[in-house]
Amino acid sequence: MSLLSGTAEAGPAMWSDQAIYRRIVDSVLDHRLSPGTRLTEDKLCSIFGVSRTRIKPILVRLANEKIITLTHNRGASVAKPTQKESIEVFETRRLIEPVLLKRFMARAQTADIAHLSNIIAQDRQAQEQGDMHKAIGLTGEFHLYIADHAGHDTLSRLMHELVPRTCLILMAWGSQDKVLRREHAACGCQEHRQLLDAIRLRDTAVAEKLMDSHLLTVENQLNFEQVVAPALELEQLLLD
Repeated sequence: MSLLSGTAEAGPAMWSDQAIYRRIVDSVLDHRLSPGTRLTEDKLCSIFGVSRTRIKPILVRLANEKIITLTHNRGASVAKPTQKESIEVFETRRLIEPVLLKRFMARAQTADIAHLSNIIAQDRQAQEQGDMHKAIGLTGEFHLYIADHAGHDTLSRLMHELVPRTCLILMAWGSQDKVLRREHAACGCQEHRQLLDAIRLRDTAVAEKLMDSHLLTVENQLNFEQVVAPALELEQLLLD
């Protein structure tokens, strides 16, 4: 369930700080929380049934990861990546993901290959069922699984910052029509299948080229001249 699907049914004792953090990040990953959406402390406290004392550190953590922006006298809102920030995110991903991929391929077990295959299958099923938000979230999960099982903790932590920021970039500067139809940079199933085939064959050179080409294709589809539609208030999204 995403942050925007309704008020939380669980009591305060059931919502850990990490669970609240993950719910907000996941709502970014599946393109439900768009750039500019205001995250008022009172509304978040009401949704999760917790106090401001617990919400504030979570918002600071999200701000440090550039997922939200904290502005004096205006509070928190989902971050709107600039053109410069967007280009830097993709440059960084093209630098580190081939490294993570190579390390992953050197240590991947049969279970790891099966898990990636399952993610692709779930992605395809979600598309067939018209659940585009779930499909978009699964594409990020594919990249993060590789990062988390590459044996490089530092780069893995960095990827957990970059993937949500990539989603914000796509929402801010990508064609919304293409995003929701999965034609845009939601890491299409076909490209993931090709990458998985190279992983199965332990063909590092081909896999690295596929990853780099894939990220370049995503970046080249961005349009930094389009007008970004103003975001709805969080209250409106929750009531939609």
